[in-house]
Amino acid sequence: MLCSETTMSGSPLLLMAGANTVEEQRARWERKRSQTANELLETEHKYLEWLDLVVTFFVTILKAKGTLKPAVIETIFGPLESIYSASQVLSLHLERGNLGLGLENFCQKLELYGHYAENLEQANKTLKEQLRRNKSFRRFKKLQETRPQFQGKKLEDLLPLPLQRLHQYKHFLRDLLENTSPDSAEYQKLAKTVKFASEVSQWVQDIVRKRENSLQLLRVQKLLKGQKTQVLTPGRWYIREGWLLVVPSKGEELKRRMFFLFSDIFVATKPCHPLHLLNSNKFACTAVYPLHQCVVDKVFGHTQSQGGLLSVSIPGSSIRGSDLQSKSLAVSAAAGLRRQVVTMVNAKS
Repeated sequence: MLCSETTMSGSPLLLMAGANTVEEQRARWERKRSQTANELLETEHKYLEWLDLVVTFFVTILKAKGTLKPAVIETIFGPLESIYSASQVLSLHLERGNLGLGLENFCQKLELYGHYAENLEQANKTLKEQLRRNKSFRRFKKLQETRPQFQGKKLEDLLPLPLQRLHQYKHFLRDLLENTSPDSAEYQKLAKTVKFASEVSQWVQDIVRKRENSLQLLRVQKLLKGQKTQVLTPGRWYIREGWLLVVPSKGEELKRRMFFLFSDIFVATKPCHPLHLLNSNKFACTAVYPLHQCVVDKVFGHTQSQGGLLSVSIPGSSIRGSDLQSKSLAVSAAAGLRRQVVTMVNAKS
């Protein structure tokens, strides 16, 4: 009779069901959290092993032998020793189960990764320079890399490891936060660490993006004949390049031209003569269009499945480009406070 009344009232069973649901959710969180913490510890051990190889067989021995000057060692390896020490401390906390405390302390060291990223380009340049000029260092490096612990990896393969690890940290920390109860004492510590790790990761991404953009600008500058057109300008961003067919105004044949799109200019070029001794693989600049003055009009076509014709004009001149392929890409480019949309279409080579 008691069981029947309890069932009819419904409340005790509903409360029990609710309690089970909450407990099940907490259990799922705990399982996922424990799994992520274990993966973090395992990968941290592997990361430490590689850092230890670089610090032990390169940094420490180079300092003792005097093969390189202290300033050169500092340039090549940057704050790697400090990163290694921070990782050792984090590993100890994780081994002892002090996840919240370990990550909170580690949060204060994440800035080292940003400084490491800022230094990496100069580190690589200095390393190449020393390998070219310093015979003793070249011989030392080759000897160290033949050790079985390195598993065939070169120093150049190991120097980017901290930046790769930073990317992993960001995902591990987010997973831990998502599977930690907001009511727990560790939640706020984790949230703070996730926020800081994301900021440092964005800092590093911006550094890498600027470096890649500089390489693209340099590549295009080398492709252009002569130095009249200066592509390497502070604040300029490379966006896109591709072949277009230019439609002459007087009914002449279509002219195949290579165009380079940047954040502030649109550069038209034509291939140099293939038999030219110095410039056979380069392009001669025929026009530079400032984007803030450009007006882009669709003459016809330019759907996802059909080709078309567009016109790009500035006061005093204009060009018309026709695609040879049905695929087009709309790129938004900014110049000052105005924005222009330029469509560049890849032609078949």
